[in-house]
Amino acid sequence: MAGRIPEQFIDEVRNSVDIVDVISQYVSLEKKGKDYLGLCPFHQEKTPSFTVNEGKQFFKCFGCGKGGNVFKFLMYQDHLTFPESVRKVAELAHLHMPDGYGETVKPISPLKKMYRQATEFYQHILLTTKVGEKALEYAKKRELTSDLLEHFKVGYAPDNDTILLTYLRQEGYTDAELRESGLFVESQDGQLFDRFRDRLMFPLGDESGYTVGFSGRRISNDKTIAKYMNSPETKIFNKSKLLFHFAEAKKAARSEKHLILYEGYMDVIAAYKAGIQSGVASMGTSLTTEQVYMLRRITPNILINYDGDPPGIHAAERATKLFGQVQGFNLGIIVLPENLDPDEYVKKYGVEKYQAEVAGALSSMDFLLERLANQYNLHNDREKLGYITASVQMIAGLNDPVAADLYLDKLARQTGVTRESLKVTFVRERRKLQRAKNHQQAYQASKSLPIDQHSEPKEEQAGIDLETRNPALDRLLYLFIHSDEARDYLLSQQFLFPDERYAKLAEFWLKYHQTHEGAEVTGFIDFIPEELQGIIINMEMTSMPPDYSKRELDDQLRALEKSKIDQQLNDLLNQLKDAQRKQDNSLELEIAQKVIALRRKKF
Repeated sequence: MAGRIPEQFIDEVRNSVDIVDVISQYVSLEKKGKDYLGLCPFHQEKTPSFTVNEGKQFFKCFGCGKGGNVFKFLMYQDHLTFPESVRKVAELAHLHMPDGYGETVKPISPLKKMYRQATEFYQHILLTTKVGEKALEYAKKRELTSDLLEHFKVGYAPDNDTILLTYLRQEGYTDAELRESGLFVESQDGQLFDRFRDRLMFPLGDESGYTVGFSGRRISNDKTIAKYMNSPETKIFNKSKLLFHFAEAKKAARSEKHLILYEGYMDVIAAYKAGIQSGVASMGTSLTTEQVYMLRRITPNILINYDGDPPGIHAAERATKLFGQVQGFNLGIIVLPENLDPDEYVKKYGVEKYQAEVAGALSSMDFLLERLANQYNLHNDREKLGYITASVQMIAGLNDPVAADLYLDKLARQTGVTRESLKVTFVRERRKLQRAKNHQQAYQASKSLPIDQHSEPKEEQAGIDLETRNPALDRLLYLFIHSDEARDYLLSQQFLFPDERYAKLAEFWLKYHQTHEGAEVTGFIDFIPEELQGIIINMEMTSMPPDYSKRELDDQLRALEKSKIDQQLNDLLNQLKDAQRKQDNSLELEIAQKVIALRRKKF
């Protein structure tokens, strides 16, 4: 329900934004006809099923079933209550909340609050205290300016066993909460000590920008101590589902038109210093499928700039193949010379040359073919044949025929082999791949997969089961809401929706229409109970013509009546079978007469 915020203000907020603009901050949308399509942010999918209708201001995922208006999207995406969602959209629309409704701040979990306070505490020590002077000097030597330290919220953990522990205890946290945080280590006798000591502290944020972990960089020359130390995994920190600088980079991606993936946070910071704000990093760990889907939701244009040394190149090759498993990426690979990482390259050659390297990124196929060529001696005919075969196999995996032709031409020029002969091999390899794909699909289709007891039925999440949906009901409800004349006609026929949910929606609409001037369905969705919203969303996201005739209304009413009779007939036939089983002749005759009467009524 709408809550205590005035409905007039809620309507004003909703009408002040475009749902496409809001969702585009979270999902890369592509216009297809009248709708926008993208990958759903609420579940993993390879083929876009997330649809946004700009005209109706609704979204709907036909994969997981979630749908609604702009408020509902933010409630799902940022785990907000309805009033919190209204407040957030109001901020996007530069509207001030009415008096008495804008003061409260969404409470965050105790762990996130603790990490926020720890971030501020460490930064305070670095920038304003004597104990932080050594670390600040180290930061300046690493060319971390005041602006960079502020943007990335860098701090310092002093060489003190209990300084953070003492501070957070003073803030009222219990030892149980402190143990859960991962900020401390516990001795055998149960005492707590600060996990991070004498380290430059880099906060790790989640998708919404809340600090959920830290990476600490050693500033001493003591090589017996690990150079980097990361927070352990906790309830709020899972490194396989986190990308450093992601909350800020996804905003920059709208202007820079891409995201750049780095190996570590110092590379992201070096890129930021070079004017590139769209950098993210997987924190030196192998890229995960979850992170790939995170990136795909924001933009298909991804550049990979790992270190230029052999391990970095190998990691870039692995990442390229991982991206290749998900459709829709426009991938580029930046390979820096002299085995340099981005931080080293910027320091040695400057900002302009680095930006030129970004602009000259290789395509993923060019990069993989170069990597492949390095494995062969192309001056030896036997090895050259091996390279050609392996290259054609790789090119055959491309879905784009234009790209395949382009790389066959390149391969022909590189090896001195005619394009026609390469094409013969290419066609043979494509057939092999297609046969393998057909066999895999047949195998998957033949497998009897158990139902996942933990997964929600798709349409059940949207508040309506597909099996119980009736097209006639949807059409009549659509006209009941969108046409005053159709509604008046249905009421004059004393029509009542036979489904209790639809009947409630009709009743709700009558009340809403009477009490709201210029009533629209986008506002109505916030007026009705959540369990009924799915019916409206499904109805609105189905293409229905606004035009109608009284004849169509009568036909739909007859269709409903026939459907009702069919259900009654089905019930009677089941009763008839039961009577026959019990050999109850009198009951059998009675039910048979009812069946005959109903069939006559139907036709």
